[in-house]
Amino acid sequence: MICALTTNSTNRRAYSLNCTSTAFTVNPSASFSEESSSGGWNGKMVALLVVGCVGSLSWVLVSAYFLYRYCRGRGCRVHDSGRLDESSGTQSVHDLENPQPQLPTPVLEKRLSQLASMGNVGHLEEFALQVLLEITNNFSEDHKIGTGSFGSVYQATLEDGRQVAIKRAEISNISPTAIVTKRQEDKDNAFLNELESLSRLHHRNLVRLLGFCEDYNELVLVYEFMSNGSLHDHIHSLESSPLMSWPKRIKVALDAARGIMYLHEYAVPMIIHRDIKSSNILLDATWTAKVSDFGLSLMGPGDDESYLSLSAAGTFGYMDPEYYRLQKLTTKSDVYSFGVVLLEILSGYRAIHKNENGVPRNLVDFVVPYIVKHEIQRVLDPRVPPPSPHEIEVVTYVGYLAADCVLLEGRDRPSMTDTVNRLERALNACSVPTASLSRSTTHSSI
Repeated sequence: MICALTTNSTNRRAYSLNCTSTAFTVNPSASFSEESSSGGWNGKMVALLVVGCVGSLSWVLVSAYFLYRYCRGRGCRVHDSGRLDESSGTQSVHDLENPQPQLPTPVLEKRLSQLASMGNVGHLEEFALQVLLEITNNFSEDHKIGTGSFGSVYQATLEDGRQVAIKRAEISNISPTAIVTKRQEDKDNAFLNELESLSRLHHRNLVRLLGFCEDYNELVLVYEFMSNGSLHDHIHSLESSPLMSWPKRIKVALDAARGIMYLHEYAVPMIIHRDIKSSNILLDATWTAKVSDFGLSLMGPGDDESYLSLSAAGTFGYMDPEYYRLQKLTTKSDVYSFGVVLLEILSGYRAIHKNENGVPRNLVDFVVPYIVKHEIQRVLDPRVPPPSPHEIEVVTYVGYLAADCVLLEGRDRPSMTDTVNRLERALNACSVPTASLSRSTTHSSI
């Protein structure tokens, strides 16, 4: 019997012991005669073969045992390598069938304790990992509905019948390095930011957090399920969508703006989202838009400060250039990102897309010049029917607002309260034309 220790490096270090039987045969014609002069040479050869085989097999088994103990000490497991989650690089579900308790990192443990002491998470349900494994069929691909920087998102149904979205953080099982440690810290922070923000925020235009799980080294957040997907999908991916009219698109923009305004004006302390984009605006069964993904969110500056000074974070194409360049974060950074979303809604182009020659192009640089030249009709989404005579005035008005939101200097941009007021005026004008709807009601700095 020959045993070999093999590795599977598809996603993380996995070890399995493969053994195959090998038969030793002796050719009778080559065997020594029993009548040899020694009278016992054949017996000696058999003894030598037996001793050699036993010794070799013992060496292999002892080596495998010590390698197994070494791997186990480093947090690896011997398991069926075919059960690895090859798509995400996360911890194997097979490892979760008999989970071993693991302590959270010191920072994670400290902040969780702080949240608990403040009572912010008391109204949230703390789910057992086993419950989440059961309702997602061990986080199977059949339940997966998306993947992001934090990890994977799964759809499931709780025992009480509620449809939920379950966001599971990616877990690295490779040897700790500076990069891996930093990546894990980022995921811990994203988990805590969402938990801290959404546990104290309640608004119809913010996705509702139902509960969480911090168990066996798993970080999981459980949200209400948004059955109609993201605004990004309806603008860029789906061939047909109910959002193929200007009033409906403006209504979605207004919903999202109200959610962001709540973060800036009514949350105490205020919150800057830092990652406003069309894929983070989700739609429920009634087509109400809600802002999601608070993994990068931060509490705003204190009363004696006008900005937060820190390294830029967010998504390219949506990130405020002033924040990126000067590393000064204000609420106007969210306004800029929302302005890019407005341009997406109007034009149907992605924030970063390729032009006719295949060269990447920034949406702001492409669309805003047409708005300034009063030629917005040339860049409107062709999938949406042309606006009616009074709708074209509304669409043009929203275009001016979008251009105001993406002005280079934050101080020149409108606040989210002002943005909400203008979108309300625009939506009302879709059904009731008004003479007051003109460019003079937006900033004249473009």
